[in-house]
Amino acid sequence: MEDVARAAGVSVATVSKVVNSRYGVSRATFDKVTGVIDELGYATSLGAQSLRSHTTNVIGVLVAEFEPFSSELLKGVSDAIGPTGYDLLAFSGGHRGGEVGWERRSLSRLGGTLLDGAIIVTPTVVGAQNGIPVVAVDPHTGPSGVPTVDADNFAGGVLATEHLLALGHRRIALLGGRSDLESARQRERGFRHAMAEAGVEVDEALVQAGDYRAETADGPAHELLSLPQPPTAVFAANDLSAIRTMEVARELGLRVPEDLSVVGFDNVPESAMSLPPLTTVDQSLKTIGATALEMLVGLLEGRTPDPTHVCLPVSLVPRASTAAPRR
Repeated sequence: MEDVARAAGVSVATVSKVVNSRYGVSRATFDKVTGVIDELGYATSLGAQSLRSHTTNVIGVLVAEFEPFSSELLKGVSDAIGPTGYDLLAFSGGHRGGEVGWERRSLSRLGGTLLDGAIIVTPTVVGAQNGIPVVAVDPHTGPSGVPTVDADNFAGGVLATEHLLALGHRRIALLGGRSDLESARQRERGFRHAMAEAGVEVDEALVQAGDYRAETADGPAHELLSLPQPPTAVFAANDLSAIRTMEVARELGLRVPEDLSVVGFDNVPESAMSLPPLTTVDQSLKTIGATALEMLVGLLEGRTPDPTHVCLPVSLVPRASTAAPRR
């Protein structure tokens, strides 16, 4: 404020009045000071502002790490936040290993001083609110007392598997997600349900955990595709695992989709750019982000979300990674 006062030729007290919208400043002086503020790029301290008004007008999106899934959600929040009047802060809190409780640390550091409310993506603990409104996206343990947004993971597992069955595949592998995530369990349930409905027995040797990461999917994908009787198709529980499966197939001399069909889940941008473009289940990640924002703004305005758990529909996006089996 001293810099602004010096440049505008007024007192620090006058700048303070302008910044805090107080009376006692003429229109000409107000315009002059605000012009200098714009010129200098001055901004009030969020911490100081929260001490005075107990609000910061900032919403946080807290993620364990920035990867394609959370990045698409963040885009959805960013696209929708403009009309709300809130600013957006994105924060990665699980870089120390993503262990249980990262959201508690993040909220403890940011809640109430930098943030008015938070959207937490795939939290391990959904009850860690730290005194500010929280909306959880795809929590590890599924819906609870905290307002929650997710996609219909069970239906997505059914869609992916039914697509492969309709093409004529019967020896279908599942490269699953993380066992501690409800989304992964629901996708596996959908897979098993579709197989049972088609009267096709699941070969448990073809069920592996890929843990939602390319690096952790590598070993299981090699194991599946190197079996004496390998699968003709793989349903991978997320796109990153599916893309890595196609890469492993090429390393082993298999062609996709001629020798192996692959379906993913999420529809992150990388899925459309893979070689070949990946057939996947679209769970509208940007819509999930925008919906979570709408629920959080409602909480900040004193409205209780109804319903408190929003489950969004999914759809199949057929691309070039799936075809009828040739063996």
